[in-house]
Formats: sequence, C-alpha cells, structure tokens
Amino acid sequence: MADADVIVVGGGGAGMAAAIEAARWGRRTVLLEQNPALGGSTAWSVGSISASGTRQQKAAGIADHPDAHFEDLEAFAGPLANRDNRALRRILVDNTTEMLTWLESLGLVFGGPHLEPPHRVPRMHNVLPNSRAFPEMLGRECRRLGVRVLLGTRAAELVREHGSVTGVRLDGGQELRAAGGVVLAGGDYSANEALRVRFAGQEKAGLEAVNPTATGGAIAMALALGAEVLNGDLMSGPTMRFVPPMRESLVRRLPPRPWLGKAVRWAMDTLPDAVQRPFAMSFLTTALGVSRELLAAGAILVNGNGERFCDERARPAAAVPDQPGRLAYLVLDAGLAAQFTAWPHFVSTAPGVAYAYLQDYRRNRRDIFHTARDAGALAAKLRVPASALADSLRALPGGGPYVALGPIKSYVVFTDGGLRVTERLEVVGPDGAPIPGLYAAGSTGQGGLLLEGHGHHLGWAFISGRIAGRHAAHAVGMP
Repeated sequence: MADADVIVVGGGGAGMAAAIEAARWGRRTVLLEQNPALGGSTAWSVGSISASGTRQQKAAGIADHPDAHFEDLEAFAGPLANRDNRALRRILVDNTTEMLTWLESLGLVFGGPHLEPPHRVPRMHNVLPNSRAFPEMLGRECRRLGVRVLLGTRAAELVREHGSVTGVRLDGGQELRAAGGVVLAGGDYSANEALRVRFAGQEKAGLEAVNPTATGGAIAMALALGAEVLNGDLMSGPTMRFVPPMRESLVRRLPPRPWLGKAVRWAMDTLPDAVQRPFAMSFLTTALGVSRELLAAGAILVNGNGERFCDERARPAAAVPDQPGRLAYLVLDAGLAAQFTAWPHFVSTAPGVAYAYLQDYRRNRRDIFHTARDAGALAAKLRVPASALADSLRALPGGGPYVALGPIKSYVVFTDGGLRVTERLEVVGPDGAPIPGLYAAGSTGQGGLLLEGHGHHLGWAFISGRIAGRHAAHAVGMP
C-alpha cells in the first residue's frame, strides 16, 4: 500500500499550497521539508503579491483586469519578452484575484494596493505584519486538513517504476510511495553553485544566496530523469546588499498573527507617516541594499584591504566576490553624506514601503554605519590599512567627515530557471511528453515564465502550487 496519495517535496509557499489543495480533495498528503520549519524562500521574502481585480483595488476605486495585467508583464519583461512562457503568464494573471481571496480566507492580512511602474494601476499587496505570516497560516491549514508534515526530511531521489514516478527516496535510503504523484516544490537553485555555473556560466560562481537553503534539490532530482530547465541563465544577482544584522529587525520579530496584521493595516491607513516610519525603516535597512543613484553620484567601494577595486558605475556587484572575504565597504565624503538625507537621494527603497536615507541607517543599522573625521580614523573603524584607504579616498571630490556603510556582499536573490511544465504543471520529459506522476510548482516549476517586478514570484508560488496539488490529487486511482 502507498504511504500517501500525494507527496509534496518542499514546504515553502508553493509546497504548502499544493499540500493544502491535495488534502482538500480528501487525499492522504505528505509534505517533506528539509529545513526545521516551514516557509522556504516565501518566509524570507518582502511579502508582496501583485494581483488584479482585487477587493482592495475596488475599495480604492481602481478598475483593473487580468488582460491589462498580462500586457503590463510584457512591459516588465522588456527585451526578454520573447523568452517568456505566455501560456503560464496567462494562468498567473487569470488566477491572482481568486488566489488573494483564498489567502485572506486562511486568515492572511494584506495592505495596499501600491503602485510599481510599469504597472498602469496599483497592484502590489503587502502581507502584514511580515512574510512569516505565510507559513504560520498555511501551515495551520495543512495541519487542519491532516497533512502529514515531515520537517528536517530531505528527498534525495525520485522513485520511478514502468516510466511513472511513484515516490521519493529519502536521505538514508527510506522510500515513500505515492498513489497519485509527486509535486516538486523545493524552490530555486540560488544556493547551488554547480547549477548556477551549469546554466549561467562561471561568472555566477562565488556568490552567496539570500536563502542559503535554496539548494535546488528538487530540480536536480527531475534533471536526473531527463527533465529540462528553461531560462536557467536568468537570475537576480549578483546584487549588493548589506550583511544581515545579528538580530532580526523589529518588523521581523512581530508575531505573524491576523489580529496584529489588522492592527498594522489600520495604522498604515490611519496614522501619520512620522509614526509609521520607524517600522518601515526597521524592515528597509535590513532587507535591501544600495541604490544605483548613490554609486552614480560618486560614492566609492573599497575592499578589506582599503583598496578601491572597480568602476562603481559599471558592474560593481560582479567584482565584490573576488575581494578578500568577498566583502566591500561603501564610502561617502561629507558632501555626498549631506546629499543622501532627503528625497530624491535615498540609500535604499522598497516599492510600496518607503525610502531609507543615511540617518535611517545611523538609527537602525549601527552595526554597519561608520563615520570618522579623516582617513586614519575611518581605517581604524573598518580595520583596513590606513595608507591604502587614504589613497582610495582621493577618488572622492570632498573630504571628511566620511561615512562608510558595510560590510556589503554580493548575493543571488533568486534564480528564474525552472523545469519545463505543461499548463497542468506536469513535468515534461526528454521526449516532450509529461513524465507520469510528476508535477512541479513555484520556482521549481517556473517553466520559462518571466516574473519581473515585485510580487509575481509569490503569486506564482501559490497559484501553481494549488494547480499542481489539484492535478496530483485527481490522478489518484487513474491508470
């Protein structure tokens, strides 16, 4: 007898959605997650979902339609539009309204909508109080429906019999069998250097991932059966970000409860910006990195030896991994420091949230904010050779006092390569036909879909997860 009707590999947003959907159809469902907690990259995210035709849009008097959303995604794709999977894009935009309603039915709370050009209308909805609300509420629904959740459990290999995928083999050799099928929802391969280099070239080596557990194991299992990755060379990175703080920010420490989400939404809608700002800054100064405008204005980068190592206006993020310790510091002279304290000169931004200036980093990230009257004093604070730093600072037009931000590292935020799938989220084999019993969702099953702009990766995770889970559930008992 099979151990389950449906086995889902990966406990992020796509995996939880797939497990919920399969269980909703009465199927015995097992959810495998290699980490000690549910969430995956979904729990690391900003928490934005771009959706059209929503209740929030209508309340704000915004008229919107999936057709317009579809067209705007073409604009987001730009010169890459010819590489997009438009069939999957159609599935995405046609399901965002219902998807957001479904998430709200599980107790999730959203603020917004916010505008992010080239969207023609505001579509971005931000989960409140933070993205940890996703695993909190979806995990609760999994338990309510009787999903068997196995944490700290890694699937190592797919089991295949007579051409069909019939289960998974775990680390240690144990096999779990599925009567209906296996849904791969293990996220992307941003933390897998071998896969990054295989699909995107040697330039993508030496980078760290924002989510260090996004190892691409689910994709690797499908590749072993002859599956294909589409758009494997596309990824967000290298991108420069400040190293994370030793302690989570205030916003991240808020308990992800619906009542608190509603309170935060009320505050956002009611309280003046001066009251809201400290909460936004707590998030903004920990989750994001350096604006291009700051580098274009003349700020310089120095490495752990105090040396300026690149043209900051070219591709500085690609040069950071080659530096000692794979890190750098951003340095401003007094003139630049005075400039980047008010709009439009910001250090970091998140659409629909706020803009962060130098004083915000001084207040919220004292661990990476350094100021000194001259090169020698700054070198002591950064623990770099004073003579080398003094030579580097000659590239700045003004003098001290200087401000340095860092350490900075170059990260891969996510990879866009995903398994080729059908519109039913079936994984396609080397012969061009679906591999029986195998489905993929989220980043694992992105299938050539381009998800530019904020809020589309999460939307695809939940939508594709539900579709894959539903089809796997319906496959039970079929020949």
